[in-house]
Order: sequence, then structure tokens, then C-alpha cells
Amino acid sequence: MRIKTKLNLGVGLLFLMIIILSLVSAYSVFLIKQDTENILKSNYNTLEYSRNMILALDEMKSGSKETIQDFEENLEKQNRNITEPGEKQATEKLKTSFALLAKNNADEKVKSQIRQDIFAIMKLNLDAIKQKSDIAKKSAETANLSIAIVGSLCFLIAFNLLVNLPNNIANPIKELTLSIKQIANKNYSERVHFTSHSEFGDLAKSFNTMAQKLEEYHDSNVYKLLFEKKRLETLINNMNDPIIGLDNEGIVLFVNDEALKIIGLKSEDIIGKPASELAISNDLIRSLILKESETPKKQPLKIFAHGKESYFEKEIHSITITPTGEEKEINIGDVIILRNITLFKELDFAKTNFIATVSHELKTPIASIKLSLQLLENGKTGDMNDDQKQLVESIKEDSQRLLKITGELLNLSQLETGNIQLNIGKSNPHEIVKYAVEAVKVQADQKQIQLVVDADENLKNVKADAEKTGWVLINYLSNAIRYSSEKSTILIKLKEENSQMVFQVIDTGKGIDARYKDKVFDKYFQIPGSQKSGTGLGLAISKEFIEAQNGSVGVESNLGLGSTFWFTLKI
Repeated sequence: MRIKTKLNLGVGLLFLMIIILSLVSAYSVFLIKQDTENILKSNYNTLEYSRNMILALDEMKSGSKETIQDFEENLEKQNRNITEPGEKQATEKLKTSFALLAKNNADEKVKSQIRQDIFAIMKLNLDAIKQKSDIAKKSAETANLSIAIVGSLCFLIAFNLLVNLPNNIANPIKELTLSIKQIANKNYSERVHFTSHSEFGDLAKSFNTMAQKLEEYHDSNVYKLLFEKKRLETLINNMNDPIIGLDNEGIVLFVNDEALKIIGLKSEDIIGKPASELAISNDLIRSLILKESETPKKQPLKIFAHGKESYFEKEIHSITITPTGEEKEINIGDVIILRNITLFKELDFAKTNFIATVSHELKTPIASIKLSLQLLENGKTGDMNDDQKQLVESIKEDSQRLLKITGELLNLSQLETGNIQLNIGKSNPHEIVKYAVEAVKVQADQKQIQLVVDADENLKNVKADAEKTGWVLINYLSNAIRYSSEKSTILIKLKEENSQMVFQVIDTGKGIDARYKDKVFDKYFQIPGSQKSGTGLGLAISKEFIEAQNGSVGVESNLGLGSTFWFTLKI
């Protein structure tokens, strides 16, 4: 029940009982007053008249007319004040006796009779006074009882209010005061628990909400925020990687010293300014604020920094928070981090140059080995037994494998250094497919695998380097043959789609686990558990060849259901 309702009921009931007590008291006093006035008016006056008549009777010996007149006046007053039963007869008898006395005022016998009549009237009134006094006493006792009952009820109600009401009000206030003291002592985890649905319950909810807000504020107060801000700024400024922070509207919030060095601006020229406005006059900022989805390919940024050409890898991290009392996350900004990969890039260049040099140097001895093998296979140099022929064949396969590896490494080094030469021109898709199929025909025949080409006859030419594209298709087919079972079928499918030519190699091999589909085109990656027969560069080089011709590569595969490797070229 609400405190206001309790107060209204308690005080209202007490007020009602006080009104009843006042009415009962006033009514009782009125009754006693009425009884008293009745005695005074009816009986006491009669006694007064009787006393005056006795005094006047005693003075009649002198025969004074004034005395007789005084007696008559009091007798007349008595006659008008007859109130008790029998009093009228007694008064009439007194009047008769007085009439006799008026004729002879010396008649003692008549005087004696008059005194008896007066005493009779007085006795009637005295008896009436006693009776009315008893009635008044009874009225007073009834009034006392009524007042006592009503007063007791008022006392009980007042006592109940005195005992319970202060506790109902004071105890929650006391608990609230203690909680406020706890809050004042920075114990913001303090909560008030009122189970009632009164105003104190509402107050407890409001107080707890305030305490929660204060706790949040305490955990993130201005001092702490400033301290954490300073610490964060120091941490960001001491990082070797350039860092730029933006809010959700693209306003620059912070930028560390490394970022200022490569951007070429001062702190006051960039902080608080919209990045889109800065990008108009600063090419670097324009490239930094571009989302990764807006760039065709993720490439390291080459920036002149630290007195040399440096390479940076851009990372954009979206910052989201969940506001208090809400469930949905909101974006509050982005942090752009430039990872300095110059050292790794230099190491990569050194590795590429080393691979190119070694590969180039290996090609000459491998060619000599192949030439020697051809001389050994020539009958003019002498006949070989079966074991020798087997050894020669093994050396021939290994040398061919080495030659293929060195060729891949050379291609890779050319791609990484940008020295690869593409002869882009109009190329016939059928010719590319025919060239690739002929190149792997022997390999397919060894496993009795059938190569099927599915393509329309009148396909449009593509803008491509036929040799490099044929190399990619040969690599796709070689992998398909390697991982397909014997006597199976490999489908080479060509189709036009969105102004592009799609080349697909579909096999029925064991397929690729979904965990590795996004990694098969990475350098040196080989699927765990597969045959380690290559360098893991074939698909990586294929991807570079196709993307250098503005195409794209991909794979669709399910474990145990085969794979579909594809690439696209512009028509």
C-alpha cells in the first residue's frame, strides 16, 4: 500500500474518531446542561418562590399591604411555574388558603394551613430535584462511558500510528540515509532493497538507478578518463606504427607522431578535421580512408619515410560498443593502423633475388644433365641393361621435376619483382584449351583419365597472354590429374558470363576441406595429407598470372565430391 494512502487512512480515521468524540462530548454536556437548567428553571425557582411566601407570611402580623402584595406576587409566579405532577393541586390549595387569609390575616389556623401547603409544594420540587439529579448523574455516567469508548478508540488508532507510522517512514529513510552515506564514501555498488510497492519502492528504484549511473561514472569519471586518455596517447605515440583514429562521422580524433611524419602535416592541422576534406589535398590520407572493400586488391602502401622508400600494410578496425541498457551494438569510429613491413619486404626482395639467381644458375646444369641423358639413351653410345635404363629414366624424371621447379621459381621471382612480360592480345579460348590438353595428354593417359572439353564452337576471343594463360590451365589440369582416381573423367568447361570468359577444370577427386579453400592460392601452401610432389607455388603463380591480366581465380570444392578450379578473363 502506498505511504500516502496509509497516512490518509490512518489520519482520516483518527480525525473521524476525534470528530465523533467531540460530538459525543458536546451532546453529553448539552444533556447535562439541559438537565441542570431544567432543575434551575422548574424546581429551584419554585423553592425560591416558596421561601419568599414563607417570609411574607411571617411578616403579615403587622398587617402591611406590601407584605400581602409580595405574597401574592410570589404565589402568582409559582402558579406560572407549575412543572411537577401534583404541584398544580397543591398550588390551587395554597391559593384557596391564601384567599381565606386575605379576609382574616390574623387567623393562625389558616396561616398554619398555608405553611403546610407551601411545604407540600417545596417537598414536591425537592423530590423532583433529587429525581432529576439522578437522571443527570446517569446522563453524566453514560457520557463518561461514551467518551471513554470513543477516546479509547482514538487512543488505539493514535498509538498504532505512533508505533507503526514512524517506523514505516523512518526505517526506509534510515536505510536510504545509510546507503547515501555509502555512496558519499564512494561505495557505488551500494543498493537499496525495498520490497513494498510504496513510494519508498519507487524511491529505491530511482536510487538504485542513480547508484548504477554513479558507479558507471565513477568507473569512467573525468579524472580517470583524462588519466586513461593521457596514458593511451602516450602509448599510441610510442608505437612505431602510424595510427589514426576517426569517429563515426569521419572526424580525426587522434594521430600519433609516426603518422604525422609520413602524412607531412602538423597535429593541429589534422585533429578535429573531417578526413574527407583532408583527403582532397592529401593523396596519402585519401588512400588511407578508403575501405578495403573499395580497393580492388590489397596491396602494401609504398611511402617515402625514414629517408627511404618504406612499405606499410593498412589495417582498418571498426570500433563498436553496446550502450548501457541497450542490446544493439553501435559503431563509434575506426582506427587505421599502418604496419611497417619494410624489413619484411626487403627480406622478401632478397629472397626473390636469391631464388632468381639460384634458379637461373640451376637451369644450366639441369640442361646438361638432360643432354647427357639423351646421349645415354642414344644407341650409338652403347646398349644399357634394364637396371641402367631404369636408373636413367629415374634421373630423367628427377631432372624434369627440377627443371619444372626452377621454372616456377623463376616465374615467381619475375612476378614479385614486376619483371614479368605479358603479351596481351586477342587469344582464341579453344587454342588455349587445346594447347593445355596436349601438354598433359601423356600424364592423363598414364592414369587412363579422359579429358572432355565442353565449349561452344563460336566463342569470342579473350584479351590475354596465351602462353601464360595456357600455363595456368596446364597447372590446373596437372593438379586435377594428380588428385583424380584412375579411369575417371576431367571436364574442361568454357562459358561466357558478364562479358568475361570463364575457364573451369572440374574433377571428381577427393576434394578440398573447407578449412583450406581460402589458402590453396597462397605461396608454398600445400594441403595437409596431400602428396608433397611440388613446391606449393603453382596455384600462387597461376593467381598472379591471371590477376596481372585483370582476371580472377577461385575454387569450389566439397570434401569427397571433387573440385572445380576456375579463372576468368575479359572478352
